Amino acid sequence: MAGNSRPTASKRQKERARQEKRQEKAQKKAQRKLQQEQSAGGERPAKLTVTYDAEGQPEGLNFHDF
Repeated sequence: MAGNSRPTASKRQKERARQEKRQEKAQKKAQRKLQQEQSAGGERPAKLTVTYDAEGQPEGLNFHDF
């Protein structure tokens, strides 16, 4: 029976290490997200410019308008 408990203990140790690594990764991800929100928070998107054709009708938007 004593030989049987060692693999279980090592499995627990490995699982605990995995959980700690997951937790560290989650903290880093949250920190990056917070920094990204803070840096992008002051920027405003550019306003779209609507162009009109000769008849005064608005033209369609192009890919470059976004």
